Amino acid sequence: MKKLAILITAVIFASCSSDLESLNENIKDPLAVPGESLFTGAQKNLVDQVVDLNVNNNNTKLWAQYLQETTYTDESNYDQVTRTIPEKHWSVMYKDVLKDLDEAKKVIEATTYTTAELEALKPNKLTIIEILNVYTYANLVETFGDVPYTEALDIDNLLPKYDDAETVYKDLVARLTAAINALDESTESFGSADRIYGGDVALWKKFAASLKLRMGILLSDVDAAFAKTTVESAVATGVFTSNADNASYTFLGSDPNTNPIHDNLVLSGRKDFVAAVTIIDIMNSLDDPRRPLYFTPIDDGTYVGGNIGETSNYSTHSHVSAQVEEATFPGILFDYAEVRFLLAEARARSFEVGGTAKEHYDAGITASILDWGGTAAEATTYLAQPTVDYDLAILASTATTPWKEVIGTQKWIALYNRGLEAWTSIRLLDYPLMATPTDAVSGFPNRYTYPIIEQSLNGTNYGSASSAIGGDEAETKLFWDLN
Repeated sequence: MKKLAILITAVIFASCSSDLESLNENIKDPLAVPGESLFTGAQKNLVDQVVDLNVNNNNTKLWAQYLQETTYTDESNYDQVTRTIPEKHWSVMYKDVLKDLDEAKKVIEATTYTTAELEALKPNKLTIIEILNVYTYANLVETFGDVPYTEALDIDNLLPKYDDAETVYKDLVARLTAAINALDESTESFGSADRIYGGDVALWKKFAASLKLRMGILLSDVDAAFAKTTVESAVATGVFTSNADNASYTFLGSDPNTNPIHDNLVLSGRKDFVAAVTIIDIMNSLDDPRRPLYFTPIDDGTYVGGNIGETSNYSTHSHVSAQVEEATFPGILFDYAEVRFLLAEARARSFEVGGTAKEHYDAGITASILDWGGTAAEATTYLAQPTVDYDLAILASTATTPWKEVIGTQKWIALYNRGLEAWTSIRLLDYPLMATPTDAVSGFPNRYTYPIIEQSLNGTNYGSASSAIGGDEAETKLFWDLN
């Protein structure tokens, strides 16, 4: 009987222990996150960071002088320290984009799908992940210079070395070329988990080729031969051919899946931004038909921008237009208008991409006007102005390299609402000229300074990188920015 009592007690204890352990189980959350969901999350994190104009996250729309602040002007005056903007961008790109893409790749590789048809989609999924990896690393190089690359994302190495920026960038071009060649247009990929192209592999191939074009152009001043080969190869592959190809992320109508600008300007209830005088004055001088699509007029029907680096009264200056504030306004990673301006640059540099610089320039302007909701007639009228007409504008330019001023100015107008890429274009072409902020704390920022946390925790590698690029200063020009 004693042995029986002990046995019963043991069974009861084991049963209770099992019941108690089950109370700690989270029955609501999945045990594993599908790779496709990780990919969707990485896409959203990337687009949110690129689109955002919150001064805690992304200051480039201020630096490209599309917008001006109403009350707090630190960011318009090139202050990168007060809100640690570089650290935010670094963290999002590495932790929330690249790491999620890395995990998505690992999970998809390890997943055995239920049918042969689903299993056959793996290669395209992994290749599209690779394309977004290249896009993200390219942005980091364009933003900071030397960055962790070969030792990045290793959880066992919290102090990664920084790699030479030019070497990284050229390796990214090679990876992108391999990805383009690996895509299989005869089958599908992510389907609805892809919020940019809905899994359309042919469009991803055009995106990759267009990205290769952009990256080649960026290298034009530092390695013309490599740039020429890269650009011509990209065009031969097949870049964007219409606005239907735009890499446009689909936002939803309710928070937290709205366009971040809707959150910044509508849900926040704040009135922190007005149009900047730089873009308003240029668009006014050109009678640009995109003004009401970009901005709101003031009460008398005119468009007025705030002075750079100064506080600006909200009610007496133009604001961001209603369509830009919409919750579902798409987030653009890349568009056809930019491709045509890149092709115009390529022809101006005598690269063999077909057409003339003027033809591509005209097409870029037209694509931008149409994509924003303007008409073909408006585009035709705009292009006929002597100050816009490519040939006449080239003759009138007093710039050392006139095409850089003419193409650079119109490209910058078309890149409105895409601060990061506009900032890169300004640094590459040096046009249009940016106004000097009233209380600037540095010269025009040619890069984000390295995050303070890197200086503190990864000091040796930070010091080597800072020395290699010529100093961790905002004004330090990156390897591709020679002029």
